[in-house]
Amino acid sequence: MHGSKNRGLVLLCGLIALVSLTLFLIPAYVIRPFRHQSEGALSLAIRIKWIAPSLTLFLCAGVLALSAFLWRRLTKLGKAGVAVALVLTLASAIMVRQNYFEWMFNPIAAAGFVNAGDAHLGDKDMLMVVRIGAETRAYPILQMAYHHILNDTVATEPIVVTY
Repeated sequence: MHGSKNRGLVLLCGLIALVSLTLFLIPAYVIRPFRHQSEGALSLAIRIKWIAPSLTLFLCAGVLALSAFLWRRLTKLGKAGVAVALVLTLASAIMVRQNYFEWMFNPIAAAGFVNAGDAHLGDKDMLMVVRIGAETRAYPILQMAYHHILNDTVATEPIVVTY
């Protein structure tokens, strides 16, 4: 009986770790670049991303308390399971606090420009164009869709280009 109670608590640690991991994975999966995102899925992902920092702390405290309670009563296999649950829960608590979308969309450190005649664009490539005075710049949508933002200067005027 005592062993089955411990097994149940170890499984509870695993379930908590799975819930915590899900709080990180759902927004990361739904809010992916270059993929369709339905209104409902995006709304769910944003709500989860909003509550995840608080909820993962609570879940982390739960796994930590269960681990401390169980540790001396467990076999090596049970300790390994509880340790994995603790690591996954801690990793989730850290990851939900990161802006991992910035990792996916690396900012352009310094834009490189070529003359219009030297640009290698396809017939269907779209551009965003800025003209200030006599100076004109074109920004390929394909590149801007990946990076999303670029600080630039056109005719001595600082601008921010975003898509």
